[in-house]
Amino acid sequence: MIDTSRYQIGFTPPEGVDEEGLARLVEGFYAKVRLDLMLGPLFEREIDDWPTHLEKLKNFWSSTMLKSHRYDGRPLPPHLKLPEISDAHFSRWLALFRETARETLPMAGDAAVTAMAERIATSFRMAIAVHRGEDSTRIKPL
Repeated sequence: MIDTSRYQIGFTPPEGVDEEGLARLVEGFYAKVRLDLMLGPLFEREIDDWPTHLEKLKNFWSSTMLKSHRYDGRPLPPHLKLPEISDAHFSRWLALFRETARETLPMAGDAAVTAMAERIATSFRMAIAVHRGEDSTRIKPL
């Protein structure tokens, strides 16, 4: 049973966006990422403990989409240390995420988590550009 005492009162997530749906999304998505020719090697190099990482990601998406406050971390810094990360990586990440969201969530939930993933990707791309001393004002959503 999930402890809902930490959830935001009065917040109603979109249909299908619940702990179980988000867990299916995270597990299915990262299974695809690990097999992907572009993303897989990068993730395999950086992630030592996949079960722990997946749990952290489930907590992140629970906090992001359900306001559960289960994630207490900083997701950006690990991405800042990857010199090869580019828009191509984010485009591929988003393509796999969109595909998995469509497969695992009802339409309303799919749209909501995909929109959030797109905002996160844009935010990360802007932060990476600033970190690298690049012009972040030209970054547009993928």
